Amino acid sequence: MSRASLNTATVKHATLAEACEAAANAGFGAVGPWRDVVQAVGAPQAARIIADAGLRASSLCRGGFLTAADDAGIRAALDDNKQAIEEAATIGTSELVFVVGGLVGSTPGGAPTSGVDRDLVATRGRVADRIADLVPFAAEHGVRIVLEPLHPIFAADRAVISTLAQALDLAAPFAASEVGVVVDTYHVWWDPALQRSIARAGREDRIASYQVCDWALPLAAEPLNSRGHVGDGYIDFATITGWVRDAGYVGDIETEIFNEQIWAEPTSKTAETVLSRYDQHVAPHL
Repeated sequence: MSRASLNTATVKHATLAEACEAAANAGFGAVGPWRDVVQAVGAPQAARIIADAGLRASSLCRGGFLTAADDAGIRAALDDNKQAIEEAATIGTSELVFVVGGLVGSTPGGAPTSGVDRDLVATRGRVADRIADLVPFAAEHGVRIVLEPLHPIFAADRAVISTLAQALDLAAPFAASEVGVVVDTYHVWWDPALQRSIARAGREDRIASYQVCDWALPLAAEPLNSRGHVGDGYIDFATITGWVRDAGYVGDIETEIFNEQIWAEPTSKTAETVLSRYDQHVAPHL
């Protein structure tokens, strides 16, 4: 069965059932649901929808947002992530993707609040502490925490982890079955140390997910929504996919795109385009 997976963010306006139907009809082997579409129907029903479509759940997006410094914020983050862990286990995936969060007091895509905490070192330390808090609960449920480094343009407001090496360093105190990493081409393609970091991730058996989409210019007014179809931008998928292959990764490959124009397309058309680009630019190098 195909290793291609359709991340539901790529078809943002579709229900889980609609996304699964489009993915199955196009020839995908899996879907990577976001929590919103899972919660819309409940995790048990989401599991049935995915299975009835003949698909796997390659991951669940997303947990994380671990940077709170106050007791109430820490408790809220832990509670939400424990719920996400339970959702992942229920839908049948062992991989829960974590976006670790930005600086306290940041505004997504906007100016800082008056109380912003600019201490990156302390913020990253709190991320490490919260991961340690959550690992035992995740392990009890057979779920791995999967750290996703985001492009540095998002370091202030979305993720204080920007490189694969940083993610691997955070994962290092834990077993590979407990904490892994995502190789997301949109976020890491630029990294001069990427080949070395992917090889390290392979040696440590920590590659839990490979996500693909392209770096398209010009950037949208909201840079987060600037992802393009594979092949429409600047990323060298042949080389990066080869590095991931050589690192020993044999799991699913998710296409995850945030793009207003793509979201406006019919779900079935987007699924077909995604699989066609995967077959053209990714699959030959696996």
